Amino acid sequence: MQRLQAFKYELMPNGETQSHLRRYAGSGRFVYNRALALQQANHEAGEKFIGYVAMAKHLTAWRKGSGDSFRYPDPKQIKLDPGNSRIFLPKLGWIRYRNSRDVLGELRNVTVSSKGSQWFVSIQTQREVEKIASQATTAIGIDLGIARFATFSDGTYLEPSNSFKTKAAKLAKYQRRMAHKQKFSNNWKKAQANVQKIHTQIANARRDFLHKATTTLSQNHALVFIEDLQVGNMSKSVAGTAENPGKNVAQKSGLNKAILDQGWGEFRRQLDYKLVWKGGMLFAVPPHYTSQECPECHHVAADNRQTQARFVCVQCHYENHADHVGAINVLERGYRLLACGDAALSRSVKQEPTEVSQLSS
Repeated sequence: MQRLQAFKYELMPNGETQSHLRRYAGSGRFVYNRALALQQANHEAGEKFIGYVAMAKHLTAWRKGSGDSFRYPDPKQIKLDPGNSRIFLPKLGWIRYRNSRDVLGELRNVTVSSKGSQWFVSIQTQREVEKIASQATTAIGIDLGIARFATFSDGTYLEPSNSFKTKAAKLAKYQRRMAHKQKFSNNWKKAQANVQKIHTQIANARRDFLHKATTTLSQNHALVFIEDLQVGNMSKSVAGTAENPGKNVAQKSGLNKAILDQGWGEFRRQLDYKLVWKGGMLFAVPPHYTSQECPECHHVAADNRQTQARFVCVQCHYENHADHVGAINVLERGYRLLACGDAALSRSVKQEPTEVSQLSS
């Protein structure tokens, strides 16, 4: 099968090259904003979407980009010299990078991005790999939450990393300092650098936590079932308008921050491709009432979840942690959905962990 994979390295540009990188990224932002404004005006006028060829006539030197990043879509423009740990980029020349691992496959495109004062290059490749069967034989359901990042159907769980929450006070301190400085002064730039540094630390901590969690899950399980959560909708603001103000705005704002701090979307993305690489599969199931349905008698009631953590069925008196109940229901709901396409998967499995090999017998 074809595998698309990105290999990311830290660049080591000198002062002159850093200036070129910043200028190139700034040009990318300018071009992107101009092109976006042109598309919006065209749409409001009732015209069709402007394709690449037509847009290129307006902006011949265009490279799509947003933020401090830009992309080289043509691999013929790129030269890679891993022996000397350097890469050639058009208009920038040869730049050294920290060569931490080999690039595998045929080069497809390159993206250059910055975080704080650091610059990175992401090299996407494509290569043919043999499709493998998962070495794991178990299936597991996952319930994502705030107090617990992930609770599993076998009763275990992961504590949240709360990367933003742990740095929030320090971040606020430097943001206040930045607000009290004259904009673009040397002291303002120093405070801005500290703010950027903290944001980078938050992102790195979250990414490290998610990679470790998803790698472990993809290695230990052949089937993983998760809730099909719409994170964007869950974290929408409820501030409303001056005429129709929202309710419990401060509480919802705190919840939104906590949801986004968990990185549920990135967790699902990483888990998806890592399971494919390991020969496993990820399935998303409808999340409705997973924490209100009794896994024993299947009675559904809001009163079943007496507190955020405590589940007691009002009908059969089954008792468990609410997040564990949700994970069990995610697993069983996943098997019920799979049963629609495979009669061999139709039976409900109670014991944990579930042996996948038993399902085809």
